[in-house]
Amino acid sequence: MISLVVVAHSRPLARAAVALAAQMVAGPDAPHVGVAAGLDEETTGTDAAAVAEALRVAHAASGGAGVLVLLDLGSAVLSTEMALELVDPEVAEAVRVTSAPLVEGLVSAVVTAAAGGDLDAVEREARRALLPKAVHLGDERTADPPEQHVGPAGEALTAELPVVGEHGLHARPAARLVARVAELAPRTTVRVRNLTSGRGPVDARSVSAVATLDARRGHVLQAEARGPEAETVLEALTDLAARAFGDLPGPAEPLADVVLPAPTVSAEPGVAGSGLEAAVGPAVLVDVLPDPHGIEAEDTATELARLEEAVQAALAQFAELSEQAGRDLGEEEAELFLAQSILLRDPRITTRAHELVAGGASAAAAWSDAVTETATAFEQLPDPYQRERAQDIRGIGERVLRLLLGLEQPRVVEEGVLVVDELDAAVAISVDASRVHGIVTRAGGDTGHGVLIAASRGIPVLTGVGERADVEPGTLLAFDVRSGELAVDPSPPVRSAFEEMVATRRAEREAALHNAHLPAVTTDHVRIRVKANVSSVAVARLGAGLGADGSGLIRTEAVFAQWRQAPTTDQQVEVYRAIADVYHPHPVTIRTWDAGGDKPLAFVPREAATANPFLGARGLRAFADDPTLVLEQLEAICRVAVDRRIRVLFPMITTAADVATARELLDRAARRAGLGRPPEHLEVGIMIEVPAAALRVRQLATGLDFVSIGSNDLVQYVLAAERGNPAVAPWSDRLEPAVLELIRHVADGAPDGVDVSLCGAMAADPDLAGLLVGLGVTELSTSAATVPMVKQRLRAGSTAEFRALADRALAAADAGEVRALLERAGRRATA
Repeated sequence: MISLVVVAHSRPLARAAVALAAQMVAGPDAPHVGVAAGLDEETTGTDAAAVAEALRVAHAASGGAGVLVLLDLGSAVLSTEMALELVDPEVAEAVRVTSAPLVEGLVSAVVTAAAGGDLDAVEREARRALLPKAVHLGDERTADPPEQHVGPAGEALTAELPVVGEHGLHARPAARLVARVAELAPRTTVRVRNLTSGRGPVDARSVSAVATLDARRGHVLQAEARGPEAETVLEALTDLAARAFGDLPGPAEPLADVVLPAPTVSAEPGVAGSGLEAAVGPAVLVDVLPDPHGIEAEDTATELARLEEAVQAALAQFAELSEQAGRDLGEEEAELFLAQSILLRDPRITTRAHELVAGGASAAAAWSDAVTETATAFEQLPDPYQRERAQDIRGIGERVLRLLLGLEQPRVVEEGVLVVDELDAAVAISVDASRVHGIVTRAGGDTGHGVLIAASRGIPVLTGVGERADVEPGTLLAFDVRSGELAVDPSPPVRSAFEEMVATRRAEREAALHNAHLPAVTTDHVRIRVKANVSSVAVARLGAGLGADGSGLIRTEAVFAQWRQAPTTDQQVEVYRAIADVYHPHPVTIRTWDAGGDKPLAFVPREAATANPFLGARGLRAFADDPTLVLEQLEAICRVAVDRRIRVLFPMITTAADVATARELLDRAARRAGLGRPPEHLEVGIMIEVPAAALRVRQLATGLDFVSIGSNDLVQYVLAAERGNPAVAPWSDRLEPAVLELIRHVADGAPDGVDVSLCGAMAADPDLAGLLVGLGVTELSTSAATVPMVKQRLRAGSTAEFRALADRALAAADAGEVRALLERAGRRATA
């Protein structure tokens, strides 16, 4: 492939031009671009010797295909001519110096070289690079007329890509997007911008560039493709976006002939919902890497070869890790390591590292600096989840750096508590979980991929403890993830207390798993139904395997999130019946489409952009003008309810008129199903998530069978703090007494005979189970994995005790005081 060299007076200018061009192509298709610019970082000028060295490296990188030099003016031309006299004749013969414009020419040259153009074609496109600007400004004389098409051309096509995954376009979905573009569009330029935030456009072949669009759930991207594969790649990206870039659960096709595996319950800590989340043991430290900047560089070609060898070795290691993760944890974790392999080839890192090597740095120092710059870019993003992707960048960088320094990858052979700066995913999958009792990190948050993998293996991780983790090897450490407490070299009584905590939690977990299929009956013989939230048939099976008393919430927008077109009534019947069969004889609750806000669906028309989509046309409101999709769904529900135990749940109910509309739609759907009226055993309920509905629950719920408190939305609406927005996180505490008081109001105000259920994050916290029952909730719908622990906690107390706890919580001054009450109650319950 043709190589390129930029000769300019200003080093920052040259780097900026190269960075701009690097956005056009990526990965193995990107040509080598060398830089010989400036006398140092600040002094302008050109150096013939530096140009000569850049030419030698570029010639070697091209494999003899040729080198095109782009330059700015004056001494850049003279220095290049002098450099051609300094290099070997073989190198000089392969070099061509062009008068093409530096910035525009470089961009065109990079794209043409990546498309496989020879030296003539690359130079021709570089010289023609001013033509689009000239035509636009009405001065076509300033550029040569086109001779032939090389590389991407034609009218640009665009497609909108909604972001529906819970964590937005983070590393793995970004890697899937990049891999799809690389696979389907080798001759097409594809760029992506974030229409919601205005970020971009960026090269769709760069994982880090795409990730730094900071695309969150609810944002909309625009992909622009220009070239022969434009239509194909945009169609593929549209399909990928409809499947949340591979991130959402749920079947992508109807369930006919699909065999679902039976759920398994692992005995490993943490798998069944609530792990030990605490550890005691001696500190185990990994070796600290030396500063690579003290390493003396050899010649540029040698350093580049050294870097390439280390990257290739790291790629091989990631392939092995992916295989191990797929075998031990599942496909999603395996895909994480494949995404990291793509990141190793990201031009934002590799181009910068090559540039630093060409400037005289060793391969190790250049790689370290390039990784640090990319990680820093992530740390400056506003979204905390995206910021924590910097951990993954640094983890990848350290693996290559160890290879460059001739050091082994971290191996933990001692038994105890591992102490690291940040938890790399590769370390998390590699450590022996039977010997590593826990992990403490100095930096990083709790959503890093390494932390998530460790948790899935049952290893408790306490993150971001800072200097408190600066201890000598062998120092006894004890920590509790729930409280965030870390004890360094604890006294005998403190150590004993931690060891007792670990033993108690282990016993509680084991008892919860052992008793998972027993009913949750309080000590005064009151049964509380503990149900599972469901987003797919597979999740339904997991919940049933862990003892759920049916499903309290089937999120149909999640079940069908990957479908590009609305499922037919027959297809919905098949899915709902499959889930109902999993839980028979327990009932399942099917929530009607809750599209809008942070839950867009490809087949539901999007509401026009609003300042706050959470206050827009969500849930039942979204179908006020055209209820067709709801009628089809309700028809399917009625058909299944003829011979299955079904509840139907209407979301975003605010007024009595909303309830009347919901009942009228259900009656119409029953007639469409040929039933005349809704099946006799079909139970009807509404969600209480809007404060107005909570305040008038008696009027709204009269004549219904149940109400379900949607705790996630209720918290954000009561406290005027959008969930997921870190800027208002201090005002979004679900334990605020005002939230608890409204839950009590709903439970007390519901008409006689109307069940009061609660779903959302509050129901998924075993520590809150007794409090919620004390507030008057009669059913809890939690995540499938936490069902055993929630049931176990409810068996530990009486409704009178829970009511007294709730009364004290309602009298508390703030959420902090409520949390302290719960901690004391928890200690008594597990004593």
